[in-house]
Amino acid sequence: MRFVVIGAGMSGILAAIRLREAGYDDVVVYEKADRPGGTWRENTYPGLSCDVPSHFYSYSFALNPDWSRRYSPGAEIQAYFTGVAKRYGVTDRTRFGKEIVRCAFEDGRWHLTANDGATDVADVVIAATGVLHHPKMPEIEGLETFAGAAFHSARWDHSVPIDGRRVGVVGTGSSAVQIVTAITDRVGQLVLFQRTPQWIMPAQNPAYGDEEKASFRAHPEAMEEIRRATAQQFCDGFANIVGETDSPILQAMHDMCVAHLESSVHDPELREKLRPSYRAACKRLVIADGFYEAIQRPNARLVTDGVARVEPAGVRTKDGTLYPLDVLVLATGFQVDWFVRPMQVTGRGGVRLDDLWAHGATAYLSMTVPGFPNFFMLNGPNGPVGNFSLIEVAELQFDYVLKLVDELRRGACRELAPSAEAMARFDAERREAAKKTIWNTGCRSWYLDETGLPTAWPFTFDRFRNEMAAPRLEDYERR
Repeated sequence: MRFVVIGAGMSGILAAIRLREAGYDDVVVYEKADRPGGTWRENTYPGLSCDVPSHFYSYSFALNPDWSRRYSPGAEIQAYFTGVAKRYGVTDRTRFGKEIVRCAFEDGRWHLTANDGATDVADVVIAATGVLHHPKMPEIEGLETFAGAAFHSARWDHSVPIDGRRVGVVGTGSSAVQIVTAITDRVGQLVLFQRTPQWIMPAQNPAYGDEEKASFRAHPEAMEEIRRATAQQFCDGFANIVGETDSPILQAMHDMCVAHLESSVHDPELREKLRPSYRAACKRLVIADGFYEAIQRPNARLVTDGVARVEPAGVRTKDGTLYPLDVLVLATGFQVDWFVRPMQVTGRGGVRLDDLWAHGATAYLSMTVPGFPNFFMLNGPNGPVGNFSLIEVAELQFDYVLKLVDELRRGACRELAPSAEAMARFDAERREAAKKTIWNTGCRSWYLDETGLPTAWPFTFDRFRNEMAAPRLEDYERR
């Protein structure tokens, strides 16, 4: 069988490695950029780091004793993925600079077309196209008229100087919090335009010393123990209780965020501007240290009046105030519902995935779609994107995919996709469970679909592990 992996980010690198380990040699990876890394290649803004501890945000088969800190910076994570891709031969199997724009199931195989017109044919497609990928640009009147430099946080322009200058940041999610924390002591003036305040969970980020790194190299089991303990903490502390909105653990988390706000922000007016009106963890919790200190510096200002428009000189808010700026950073998130799009994917009978997803992206167990045989998505719709380390999620998913692919290898079938009945049953159960999660307790977030329903995995993470342990083949249509 021939395999095509689309994307050379975290999941694509994993897929290529695991396919080779399973004995599949006819594997090619297509990557639209000039190097691997995915979101860690795209995002290079000041202060970038991961909110999952590094020893857990690592492949289980490629532990890294040399992480610099508990939560390592983005450039270090990018270097890790680049190194793993090279060490395991993924780089040699990757065709860089080729974006797959069309993927159609015809005559029992997948026919792919790249942006340069090149074509390929595969028996199995692994779509590892990511979630935090396509920047979401805000709809702000006059944005194109700004006389200074304006760019999205995921497209940071390092040629633009910020030291001593007037910098505005739009947004208050994780990226904005990290950026503000990192640059406020460098810029002349920092203006943070906040639409909705965020709860912030304090996080200590100690550095690993040389002796600790040497110990990790000598005793890899110490890294395994950190991974095990972190996984248990994630499960017990959040991933297994997202549907228990009255959980004392969630209440303790909320209380910790409240205490962090109240002990860190001294000015009562500023404190109330930074206080959310919803429960902690309703939005993706921001895990950071130093933001409250940064926003209280004399050269920093929090603006909550709402952006009316952008003008050549700066940003004017709805109360009529103009904030003169030299640089405008749009930390406004990503098109998280795109998944494989804008690639055009066509399944059996010419059915377009875009049409199936016209009212929201869904997939059976977040990986497969009825009528699209031998097409597997890693970290696809309705997965545990907000619950756990996405590396752990992708590894569990790929073990599941390999079990399905084995049905093809041993000749049990040539085409395999979930039945429409299995998809409908799963989606109905998912939607009902989503109503009862912490994400549905009174806030707007990127977890919600156009109807306001949370899209992330609403069950326990233990259930996710159990689902990934072995496919229910009776839920699949095999031909």
